Amino acid sequence: MILYPNAKINIGLNVIEKREDGFHNLETLFYPVGVVGNAKDGEVSSHPVDVLEIVESDELQMHQYGIEYPGDPMDNLCVRAYNALHRDFDIPPVAIHLYKKIPVGAGLGGGSSDAAFTLKGLNEMFSLGLSDERLAEYAATLGSDCAFFIYNRPMIGTGRGEILEPAEIFPLDDYQIRLVFPPYFVSTAAAYGGIVPRNKRVANGEKFDSRQLLQMLRNPVDTWKGCVVNDFETTVFAKIPELAPYKDELYAQGAVYASMSGSGSAFFGIFKK
Repeated sequence: MILYPNAKINIGLNVIEKREDGFHNLETLFYPVGVVGNAKDGEVSSHPVDVLEIVESDELQMHQYGIEYPGDPMDNLCVRAYNALHRDFDIPPVAIHLYKKIPVGAGLGGGSSDAAFTLKGLNEMFSLGLSDERLAEYAATLGSDCAFFIYNRPMIGTGRGEILEPAEIFPLDDYQIRLVFPPYFVSTAAAYGGIVPRNKRVANGEKFDSRQLLQMLRNPVDTWKGCVVNDFETTVFAKIPELAPYKDELYAQGAVYASMSGSGSAFFGIFKK
């Protein structure tokens, strides 16, 4: 079985508050990019996708190619996805071959996408009959944004990012999305370092409206600039000042909206077609 895990961008990312478990509650719009088979009118997406092949094997194997991914291959999220299903179902060993094209440490969710597509592939390959909702439950145990890739359509994410609701009100059919990949790696831990959650920034004890992003995204795309923001830009730009000009350049090229995705370092611009 061959699958093509795609990337995502975050359109707006509000860090609401730090939780007792050490994670943070967020509010963001997950938007898929590079979905194979979704091009319209003969278009070919220029967004990177990974290539994932799953075949039955005598033993569990993980093989990685393309962009170098740090760490032990057997600790890859794809292997964790297999093990999550193997604990509950009598599925045979598989060999997983992953060709990485989505940049690592770019805020595009490539690793989470690989894991989610592994779950979907195994579900189909071995006829497990799991619904998207059940697969999303498995995915949420692997990473905060893994569950989004089970559905792979625009979704508002809250909680750690695993609480999802459809966002059908955000059509971008009249726009195109361009990605930029600066030569910098940004770890999630570094992005969170020093960030001040929004509930700590509200003056005079006023309660913060955690649905503020959703309200702003209901407005036309050309009104988002300066209103729909990624809170990680504050801390990441302070640590890596070389990143800020990439956003400015997208606006200089005519983007109606531009932002860093996730915790960086990739940027995207939304342009009118």
